[in-house]
Amino acid sequence: MADAVLVSGLVRTFGPVRALNGLDLTVRGGEILGLLGPNGSGKTTLIRVIAGLLRPTAGSVVVLERRLPDRRVAARIGYMTQSAALYEDLTPRENLIFFGRLYGLTRADATRRAAALVDRVALSEKADAPVHQLSGGMRQRTNLACALIHQPDLLLLDEPTVGIDPRNRRSLWDHFYELHQGGATILLSTHIMDEVERCHRVAMIEQGQIIAAGTPEELRRGVGAATIEEAYLAFSGGAVGSGGTVPSAAGGPVR
Repeated sequence: MADAVLVSGLVRTFGPVRALNGLDLTVRGGEILGLLGPNGSGKTTLIRVIAGLLRPTAGSVVVLERRLPDRRVAARIGYMTQSAALYEDLTPRENLIFFGRLYGLTRADATRRAAALVDRVALSEKADAPVHQLSGGMRQRTNLACALIHQPDLLLLDEPTVGIDPRNRRSLWDHFYELHQGGATILLSTHIMDEVERCHRVAMIEQGQIIAAGTPEELRRGVGAATIEEAYLAFSGGAVGSGGTVPSAAGGPVR
């Protein structure tokens, strides 16, 4: 399967702030890649660039074999924001139909997809209640469903389980695995260490750069760490090679 995302030398500045600093990253088609880093490391900025919501200051971004900016790729991307981007006075079903129509679905198709998704994310009992009456976990599941309404090939999840209780977090991860089994590629950002273990590969980000990438096992083994948290601390401590790049846990350059 072709690579879903290819990022090369990506720079994004906000005035004097360099949020992304020559970042390189590959997301392989059909994988779940976890983007691990602390707040302020550049995770959300990177996801927003990949989603086409921010233009790079420098560097190149290829998404689903199209170089950005390219509006044609937007219809193949689903983006779940960190904070639920929903209309509070609408119901989950109405939000889903609205976003489906924005993505170009007919009303009939949007209605059918909405009916299937409220069942898929276990919202059937609250499908017709206003969003402002829903719990945090229900809002997040509605947010996820809205990102799925148009059946995207690439799903971008920005800290999707932040503030969610353990039971609802497990439920969301069950949905992520179902989507992966259905053929979707998933890039999700997190700073929750145990979530990283659920990903096929992990890219560690620090100060706008990828400092290491590999499977969780490769990352732990690469620095002799017992946990992914210890591995992150080891890599972020500055294991920089003489050529100015940080080696991946697998022994080669970060990819």
